[in-house]
Amino acid sequence: MAKGALGNDLYTGRRSFPFIQKRKVWFAIALALVALSILTLATRGLNRGIEFTGGSQFTVSGTKDTSQAAAAKILREKAGDDAARVVRVGGSTIRAQTTASDLGSAKTQSIREDFARAYGVPVNQVAATYVGPLWGQDISSKALQGFVVFLVAVAIGLTLYFRSWRNAAGAIIALFNDLVITVGVYAVFGFEVTPSTVTGLLTILGYSLYDTVVVFDKVRENSQRLLSQTAYTFADSVNLAVNQTLIRSLNTSITSILPVASILFIGTTLLGAGTLRDLSLVMFVGLILSTLSSMFVASPIAVQLAEFDPKVREHTRRVEEARKERQARRDARIAAGGDPDEDDSDDLAAIGGVIREPGRHLGSLAQPKRKNRNKK
Repeated sequence: MAKGALGNDLYTGRRSFPFIQKRKVWFAIALALVALSILTLATRGLNRGIEFTGGSQFTVSGTKDTSQAAAAKILREKAGDDAARVVRVGGSTIRAQTTASDLGSAKTQSIREDFARAYGVPVNQVAATYVGPLWGQDISSKALQGFVVFLVAVAIGLTLYFRSWRNAAGAIIALFNDLVITVGVYAVFGFEVTPSTVTGLLTILGYSLYDTVVVFDKVRENSQRLLSQTAYTFADSVNLAVNQTLIRSLNTSITSILPVASILFIGTTLLGAGTLRDLSLVMFVGLILSTLSSMFVASPIAVQLAEFDPKVREHTRRVEEARKERQARRDARIAAGGDPDEDDSDDLAAIGGVIREPGRHLGSLAQPKRKNRNKK
């Protein structure tokens, strides 16, 4: 099936994926990933860069040899660091970082001379700097403060816009899900956490909210007359909204992920730019998680919270009873040899799109079903 046809079928409801109906499965998967992330963080911790731990950095400029093995060998022998971070910056610069912070002036000078000989440059083209941990800690502190302010502003804004704290809660929980699992990925694979990583974590918050707000805006549209009809439940309207915005969410995410993936590839394999790589890596992981969370976390949570509302529960009960009555009438018409859909209620025209009852396609809710006048 062509993508356009699939998108049209999802919007009208001819085809539908059970995002909300299977929410317990998505909750279990999300909780398992969050638990794994927290467990890994607690046991292994994060691979923090020297901006957070403190250390020394050596930068070799104007070299024709940009191999990283020589720098790693020098720091392993002179600084005792078996995990020194060496990257190529641009086409003629090598940057090497070691967590060893007690090198002293004599050893630092010796390492500079070794770098100069290894890369065929004068000693004055090898810069040595000490990076203290306070700078990275200050960035983390400011980022945490900004994150808290951001969450409060988002919670208030979404509550006022959607007139529902449940939607705001679903969006906030989805944000936490994205952040925790993204950090967990870094812990599991040992990716280095730098200030650029922190910046990328804050950046993906906007992407996470974008898809969620698009879905919730459609939910608001679909559920405007929710309590005044008995054709569909709140869960049905949310599932329809997720399906209606699915293609748009995927298109938006793909057009965002592809450039980030390109930057990640170029920064890692061609340029060796550490900052570029760190920023694009966290955004690549976060964008994928943000796309999934709007469908599998935020919307199902909003439905789960809504079902604690007595009005929503009572309405769901009335819808289920009305469905049983309609099914009984259809069964009776089928037994009598009549049209099973001849007497469908007009409340099926309550919202735009299509809602499916279990095992049955109700037809467009934008317009009442037309009878087949050619039928004899």
